[in-house]
Amino acid sequence: MVIKRIFDISSSFLGLIIISPILFIVALSIMILMPGPVLFIQTRIGKGGKEFRLLKFRTMLVKPKTSEGSFDAGDQSRITALGKILRKTKLDEIPQLINVLRGDMSLVGPRPEVRKWTEVYPEQWTIVHKVLPGITDNASIEFRNEEELLAESSNPEETYKNVILPRKLYIYIKYVNHHSFGGDLMIIIRTIQSVILK
Repeated sequence: MVIKRIFDISSSFLGLIIISPILFIVALSIMILMPGPVLFIQTRIGKGGKEFRLLKFRTMLVKPKTSEGSFDAGDQSRITALGKILRKTKLDEIPQLINVLRGDMSLVGPRPEVRKWTEVYPEQWTIVHKVLPGITDNASIEFRNEEELLAESSNPEETYKNVILPRKLYIYIKYVNHHSFGGDLMIIIRTIQSVILK
């Protein structure tokens, strides 16, 4: 939808300008307290199965191969004190507004995954990849405590593969089949509410 893209561009651009002081403070804090790169950059799969580089503020200690898509389900051992704050407030997601401006993502849409997990249930992912991935969606709200759920599991990867991912894909496909601009606005409002209430 043209109106969706216009909204994405204008909202992301204005958002980056308005919160630029916060971005500067977060980036400076990471540089001081967490030696290494400010951004976490990871290859994800977007619309049409196309790869793109997703941006986040780094919240964990640097580990080799992370950017290639390694998955530490439920492992919170590398998350720093600052990283916990960034994740809880969702400030780590803000750099994805740049992905939105680039056209890699939308504000609202199914969350993009690394290739490893798009190779699980490929038929469902084919449907999901008909639309741009997003920064938030109904699955993000439902699984806002996903890290805690995985941390409590005796086998986090199996829990993600057999319990969480199928549910997410159900929600993603429902979005693909029934999304609307008004629905996107409601998801944005619900996302803000969930972050504040959390």
